[in-house]
Amino acid sequence: MAGRINDEDVKAVRDAVPIDAVVSEYLQLRNAGGGNLKGLCPFHDEKSPSFQVSPSKGFFHCFGCQEGGDTITFVMKVDHLTFSEAVERLAGQAGITLRYEEGGYNPAHQRGERIRLVEAHKVAAQFYVDQLESPEAEIGRKFLAERGFDQAAAAHFGVGYSPAGWDHLTRFLRGKGFTDKELTLSGLSQEGRRGPIDRFRGRLMWPIRDIGGEVVGFGARRLRDDDNGPKYLNTPETPIYKKSQVLYGIDLAKKDIAKSSRAVVVEGYTDVMACHLAGVTTAIATCGTAFGGDHIKILRRLLMDNGSARVIFTFDGDAAGQKAALRAFEDDQKFAAETYIAIAPDNMDPCDLRLAKGDEAVADLVQPRTPLFEFALRQIVSRYDLETPAGRAAALDEAAPVVARIKNSASQHEVAVQLAGMLGILDTQFVVKRVAQLARWARDRGGKGPAPARGPQAPPAAAPAPAFGGPALTLRNPVFTTERELLKLALQHPHLVSPAFDAYGIDEFTAPPYAAVRLAILEAGGAEPGTQDPHEYLVRVRDAAPDDAVRAMVTELAVEAIHRKTVDEAYAGEQLVTVRRRAVERRIRDVQGTFTRLGSGGDPAQLTAVQNELWVLQQYGQALRERGAEAL
Repeated sequence: MAGRINDEDVKAVRDAVPIDAVVSEYLQLRNAGGGNLKGLCPFHDEKSPSFQVSPSKGFFHCFGCQEGGDTITFVMKVDHLTFSEAVERLAGQAGITLRYEEGGYNPAHQRGERIRLVEAHKVAAQFYVDQLESPEAEIGRKFLAERGFDQAAAAHFGVGYSPAGWDHLTRFLRGKGFTDKELTLSGLSQEGRRGPIDRFRGRLMWPIRDIGGEVVGFGARRLRDDDNGPKYLNTPETPIYKKSQVLYGIDLAKKDIAKSSRAVVVEGYTDVMACHLAGVTTAIATCGTAFGGDHIKILRRLLMDNGSARVIFTFDGDAAGQKAALRAFEDDQKFAAETYIAIAPDNMDPCDLRLAKGDEAVADLVQPRTPLFEFALRQIVSRYDLETPAGRAAALDEAAPVVARIKNSASQHEVAVQLAGMLGILDTQFVVKRVAQLARWARDRGGKGPAPARGPQAPPAAAPAPAFGGPALTLRNPVFTTERELLKLALQHPHLVSPAFDAYGIDEFTAPPYAAVRLAILEAGGAEPGTQDPHEYLVRVRDAAPDDAVRAMVTELAVEAIHRKTVDEAYAGEQLVTVRRRAVERRIRDVQGTFTRLGSGGDPAQLTAVQNELWVLQQYGQALRERGAEAL
């Protein structure tokens, strides 16, 4: 066993590497005020940044998951290293030679497993780069040249060549002190009849780096006709390489992705190279697997869930490319960024496009063109005969749930109108209401997607209980923010919102968790009794909660700080009015839809009743806008 690292050296490492510099290698940091920085936590999924870094103190803390510590702790947690491995990695970056309490300097074979595997890959990467200059690698250099990549391009991306013999790399790494066990565990070698042999032989090699810039695997391209292996052969799953958790080119692209709030997802290594050389330096690619949830987590930390962020997918226009695009759309809602698809003319990939039409064509290709949801809708609609009522109805049944998943309500409404146009349905409001209904069902089902179709106007099988279990609450959504503020006021300062609050309906709170808290207050006797005995009032509300989840939400809202230094009647009135006004606006839209569907041929009495309700609602909405809390 290696000895304990000298305490003075640990302190030297901690002092030498600024925590913000280390954290910035993994996520985008922005000013949080007071000398602190903030970003999206890498240790749990979150929509708004609760992860803070204090450069002056050398510490980080996440207010969401409560993870915290110093620079060493961060590296340990983010890369799953032991304490010694984290110190050794940081010491290597800082150029500090470590001393060990038992036995002087640490021998290479005693270092942590992950460090050893990363070192083996680093040595292997340089070995492959050197081999690209050999006479045998002429076929590899020709392959690159034919695709427009010169020697400088190969060097920039670290492209190399693996010799065709059985164990060239294996013998080379043995000479560097690596054991056979380490070579097979790393995926660089594999067991042969007489011991370990090279996994990659006679292929062009692309090093795959993690977001911190360490080589953790390779992608190998077949070059010769007598090679019976797959066209692309990647490193197998190892302790340091998980293909679903790496993105090729992320080490080169991360700074520009964070700076521009834009990422371009392409399909292969040469496509990444072509994009970067054409000036599209935010291009990345998956490594032998479909783009999925873990890849999204990597990008979200760089994009910071900026609403103006863009993620552009490039896929071939063939059936396989379309299938890949639809697969990507399944995860679209995990982004706060807007997602687009770009398909090159003649179905060329970025590498071929650059060869055929130059760098400008590649740069033009990835300018946002078609929103990914629009592409998905057109693919769905194209499968149906829209000349018949049955075909239009069937297309609507499949396409409406897709639109209902769009997170932005304004965009959802706009796309629903577009869908009506695609389908040739003249009653636009019918499609809009159908989509809104599916979106509500999805929220009531805990964000698990729309309920199964039961016909255009069929209600849910049972009215959902207003218990906790809605979608993740994005407090950047002003609707949720205001509802939350009003509930905090009702629990913490009931005297400021009473008696008006007790007249608010459950349906005036659009987030199911908030509707559940509103119901608990109602069943506890309302907020007004809280003006007499606030403590007993909170006890009653908690007791009225139907389950632990709602009780926890009540407690959270009862202790969370209100977003205003001066909490007074004016502020409370603003929240009351805003929640009520939005509820009135939602009802107006529903009534307008009913009025439009009834049309001129409807029952006159019913039309008059609907028109009267609409007039009353519009007058009330105007009064709320003009007179504020006085109109309540």
